[in-house]
Amino acid sequence: MGAIVRDVNTGSNREEKDEFIQSLMDHQEKLHLTLGRKRRFSSIGVHDLSSLKPPFKVTTVPSSYTFTPLACEDKMSIEEILEAHPKGKEYAHLMEGMQEFPVIQDSDEKVLSFPPIINGSHTTVNEHTRDFFIDVTGWDVRSCEACLQLICLSMSERGGTVESVEVTGFDGSKEIQPRGDAKVHKIPEKLIHKILGLKLTNEELSKSIDRMGGLLLESRTVTDGPNEYGRWVDCVVGDTEHLISMPRWRSDIMHPIDVVEDIAIGFGFENLPQRLSKMHIDASPLESSHLKRRFGESMRACGLQEVQTLTLSSENDQFENLRWPQREDVVKISNPITSEHTILRQFILPSLLRLLAANRHHELPQRVYELGEVVRGSKNAIRGAWTCAEVGSGFTSAKGIVQAFLRDMGINTDDVEFRPTPNNHGPWIKGRGGQIFLRENKMGEFGEIDPKISSIFGIKSPIQAGELDLEVVSDLLPDPIN
Repeated sequence: MGAIVRDVNTGSNREEKDEFIQSLMDHQEKLHLTLGRKRRFSSIGVHDLSSLKPPFKVTTVPSSYTFTPLACEDKMSIEEILEAHPKGKEYAHLMEGMQEFPVIQDSDEKVLSFPPIINGSHTTVNEHTRDFFIDVTGWDVRSCEACLQLICLSMSERGGTVESVEVTGFDGSKEIQPRGDAKVHKIPEKLIHKILGLKLTNEELSKSIDRMGGLLLESRTVTDGPNEYGRWVDCVVGDTEHLISMPRWRSDIMHPIDVVEDIAIGFGFENLPQRLSKMHIDASPLESSHLKRRFGESMRACGLQEVQTLTLSSENDQFENLRWPQREDVVKISNPITSEHTILRQFILPSLLRLLAANRHHELPQRVYELGEVVRGSKNAIRGAWTCAEVGSGFTSAKGIVQAFLRDMGINTDDVEFRPTPNNHGPWIKGRGGQIFLRENKMGEFGEIDPKISSIFGIKSPIQAGELDLEVVSDLLPDPIN
């Protein structure tokens, strides 16, 4: 498909012209990504019309065919572009299995475009360009037409005049593009009533669809039914249907139900009748949700605020900085973006310390907790942790939070044993850290954070914290409600 747009206002100075070209490229790439499905459905070429000599033709060439691609000075063969050029390597998979390759040429056989890969260099849009030729190629008609319409509309908003082109098919058929006429949709009256729960007058329907850019052409009695509309409704002879036209660029309208949605938006959701659902389903919480809810309630009762941090972390934060021994079941990221996100976390506490570090310039106290997932080996596990940066609290405060949690979970104190943490095990001050064992199973740790550890994170205030393995609680107390 193709179009010509003339006399586009690209700006009055160099800066405005550069901004226009950049916005045009951004718009083009967003359409490639969305409607074009990363150029699998459609791709767009925008060219300087003054550098071209129409008429244009689409033909195929062998892999040895050469031309100068966009932003290059030397000629490259099709094969070289697919193997060495950045755009060629990115989209080479779209050319797999082809023995010959499509190109668009002008009457001098100069290459405008090698779709969907790259344009030719001599058609490059620059600050002097005011007249444009647009080509859209692809496998999906709806996607191609929508891309062409949207590019033309964006240029017409800058004062450009859109001109149609005649496209002659390989079989001699002719078609004028882009088409300016609207698409007409048949919408059964029964479908509107079934979905929205009301019967609109023609005046109400016309106003509603007009607000969405559409037009009610006529309402008529069906004489050629039955017409099926999927699982929604069937329209038989004698029923009423509405003919509604919508702009051709509205590629999101694929079914009459999409037009009904526009009618509802135009009418106003607040104006729709209130009806109770005819379907009643009793919901029951998951067993795992009881444990999570009780943990959260216990933490909030202690005055802590819930936060959510990233599951990504690093070996330094998880082990070295907090003096926990390196585990063997670490899940590493094969292509980490930063050195701070190289593994999936195994403890939540380091993430909370990073959070306190990011907020160290705010006033104290800062009391937060998190209930989240950790990843050990190939399995996810639920853990809970808290940190409190405040003056005047310490080991006793941390133990108080643990005891409050045990009480709120209904855990028998005879089943719980507190043991001192080994020296240099964990981020705790010597003699001010403890481990919790539930029926001889380690449930977690708590205590005062060693200032040496705090300084690594850039924190100067006293911190008491802890972390609990909720999987142990879940296994030993399968029903926390009781």
